[in-house]
Amino acid sequence: MGGENTETKIAQGYVLAGGGSTRFGRDKALVEIDGKAMLLRMRGLLSAVSQQVTVIAPPLRYATLGVTAVSDRWEGQGPLAGIITALLTTKESGAVADWNLIVGCDMPFLTREWLSYLAERALASRAEVVAPRSAQGLEPLCSCWRTSAAAKLQNVFDGGVRKITEAMKSLEMEVVDEADWKRFDSAGRLFWNMNTVADFDEARRILEGQRA
Repeated sequence: MGGENTETKIAQGYVLAGGGSTRFGRDKALVEIDGKAMLLRMRGLLSAVSQQVTVIAPPLRYATLGVTAVSDRWEGQGPLAGIITALLTTKESGAVADWNLIVGCDMPFLTREWLSYLAERALASRAEVVAPRSAQGLEPLCSCWRTSAAAKLQNVFDGGVRKITEAMKSLEMEVVDEADWKRFDSAGRLFWNMNTVADFDEARRILEGQRA
């Protein structure tokens, strides 16, 4: 069940990279670890477990990386807007894809093994969203979303909801608890994201130290 076979891959993967990185001070998607931009690291990870990977961001922002992106339909309205954009993109593509694996671009400790497991949990699930839960709560920016959930999410979004975990209450959810994901992350960093330059420096030090 490693994700090598297309039959065990999820159909669509999305990297959300349209945020303003205001706390970080520069574009988090462009910072490099081991000489590779975070956006390309995340796209590569998703490519191992998804049949197709799309970036949600201003279309030309990452052209220098060779990445063409799909515009967020509600730019500046937060990551929930990016998730809805991703689901609508899949729906309108005509692809027969029930599930979408959607991640943020600033999670340096995600692993292929974990994402493969998450994808397989989704493919076997009857829920509308399969989401891990850590000590910080639900982790919606590393979750699998059913394409058909777009309408319910857009309905609550149009009603003014911007918090993803609030919008998730409108969906049938399967939660992946720590007992299930901890074997992929003994150090407790799996869902750690880089909000500040100090976070980035620490992540780079840890990851590059592991490869030394």
